[in-house]
Amino acid sequence: MRPDRLRAPVSIGESVKSVALVCAGLLAGFVTAGRVRATPGGRALLDDIDDYVRRFLGAVVSGYRQRESELRAAAPEG
Repeated sequence: MRPDRLRAPVSIGESVKSVALVCAGLLAGFVTAGRVRATPGGRALLDDIDDYVRRFLGAVVSGYRQRESELRAAAPEG
């Protein structure tokens, strides 16, 4: 199957609507996070989430670097 047949045709109006919805969602998320962070419980919750995400991303980066070094060590020179 040709790659151009895998994608459904999208009009410019649908693309603009999709971008507008993503922007509205981002704005709503930032506003909500700001209001939640204004409360002591909300600040603690967002700090816990931030800590978890940072640890998770650190583990992903560490695993990636470890695998990369394994592959480099196993690759033939030249």
